[in-house]
Amino acid sequence: MTRPVRAVCPAPAAVLCSIAAALPATVISNEDLATELGTSTEWIRTRTGIDRRHVAGAHVSTADLAVEAAHRALERAGTRQVQALVLATATPDQQLPATAPVVAARLGLHGVAAVDVAAACTGFLYALATAAGFIAAGTAGTVLVIGADRLTSLLAPDDRSTRAVFGDGAAAMLLRRGHRDEPGALGPFVLGSDGTHHHLLQAPHGGLLRMDGPALFRHAVQRLGAAAQDAAHAAGWRMQDVDHLAPHQANARILDAVAARLKIPAERRLCNLQHVGNTSAASIPLLLAQACADGRLAPGQRLLLTAFGAGLTWAATTLTWPDLTTSPSSDPACPLSASPTGEPR
Repeated sequence: MTRPVRAVCPAPAAVLCSIAAALPATVISNEDLATELGTSTEWIRTRTGIDRRHVAGAHVSTADLAVEAAHRALERAGTRQVQALVLATATPDQQLPATAPVVAARLGLHGVAAVDVAAACTGFLYALATAAGFIAAGTAGTVLVIGADRLTSLLAPDDRSTRAVFGDGAAAMLLRRGHRDEPGALGPFVLGSDGTHHHLLQAPHGGLLRMDGPALFRHAVQRLGAAAQDAAHAAGWRMQDVDHLAPHQANARILDAVAARLKIPAERRLCNLQHVGNTSAASIPLLLAQACADGRLAPGQRLLLTAFGAGLTWAATTLTWPDLTTSPSSDPACPLSASPTGEPR
């Protein structure tokens, strides 16, 4: 007896349907830092490619930033139907509990799955992979993914190498279950780590951030480029098929070296580093939110996302940009909105 052949249905894809960002209102310029650190604006600009960065005051928590970005993303999506929330952060508001359940509760998402992902500057891509796994497994139909960090809270006041680089911020994406061939679908993920080099970028428990810049540069260029190439290959893309490279905004020298390694010209590389600095887990979604807002992204364009961070960790994936009919605000930097209770949302 011949058994019937059953069609194998591909796993559902995670599809981007909304994106938004939030930045603290306080801006620190190179002039401000140069005066405070006894250096020059030229030294800062040449070494980092950064002109200014946003800094959260003591009264602004990681949850505050995450809630504001997430609220905007949900508002633009026109839905509150969320089954899971994944928060990428290296600066949780407390050691225990995780910050994600607090964010979910403040958004009114009671009872949903909520978890933190800690992978430093690679965190958002790890969080996207986690969300895509929830969707593929049927655990959730819509997942809110947030990257939020306040790395400036971990910086030594007199360390010009770190204070010139890092800024604070948050951005959020709403993902829904969909098909792999539709715009907005995330492609295959490349994820990796090498804990033997954990000491190159670390903040000991209760301590301040320490960074070995030259060593990190070498690892970052290699890992960012290799992960990007592997993700493009897994998606069946050639590098010339990529419309935009969207790398973690580490510093200008790293970005230039990675683009050169991948042979991607400047006009096909997304960058907002000069305006916000390195915002760690918020870096890639903040970059995409701002690029969407100012018209650099168009439906159907192929994006290659790649990140590298402490751990060491690295990740990459692909994304075909969807038609987001409700564009994000062109200015995500504003005082955090107030809830009816008078507290930040």
